Amino acid sequence: MTARRTICLTLAAASLLLARAALHAQTPTTSGAIYSCVDAQGRRITADRPIAACIDRPQSELNRSGTTVRVIPPSPTATEREAQQAREREAVLERQRARDALRRDQGLVNRYPNTAAHEADRKKALEQTQGVIDTAQKRIDELLADRKGLDEEMEFYRKNPSRAPAHVRRAIEDNEQSLQEQRRAIAIQQEEQARINARFDAEAAHLKSLWAGVAPPPPPAAPAAPEGRHRHSASGGR
Repeated sequence: MTARRTICLTLAAASLLLARAALHAQTPTTSGAIYSCVDAQGRRITADRPIAACIDRPQSELNRSGTTVRVIPPSPTATEREAQQAREREAVLERQRARDALRRDQGLVNRYPNTAAHEADRKKALEQTQGVIDTAQKRIDELLADRKGLDEEMEFYRKNPSRAPAHVRRAIEDNEQSLQEQRRAIAIQQEEQARINARFDAEAAHLKSLWAGVAPPPPPAAPAAPEGRHRHSASGGR
């Protein structure tokens, strides 16, 4: 009877092993993700890899229990990729422009730490153009003095200027041409002075904001915080 019981137990164990083997054979052994989507025809497609038919639409990545791990967005079209690349290039350029502007601002503050330094540079720039204006004006005064003598000589031919000597007429023409050249030179320098002042005015307005940003706090406010912290730490110590 003991032998029969042993045989029965052995047969039962063998049957259990066979059943487990059959169940294992029916169960998928893959451990990868599952991909699912609805294609352009409205069909639900499931696969063990990203689905090419749904490249233009979202598809879900599921784990083995059927829970959505993530949603894969549609692959961008060529036009969308170009637009995205253009946005990325513009973002890079914008960051570069911001860095350049920061460096320019820092250089401006280093060069002009206060209003006096800025105004001194303005004055120096204007003096250069004013020197040209003064020289041109001096030449105009000389030409006008020469013209006065020429006009007096032409007075003899006022009734018939064509009878005036050729050298006198040429001298008057040369004088007039020189006067126009000097006046044009003055006008050019005055325009340059206007540009210089406009540039320095714009810089002055910008520097005010930069000075406000880099300047230390006003004297009354600066010592208040350290004194308060000192009193607080002292009372804490007590």
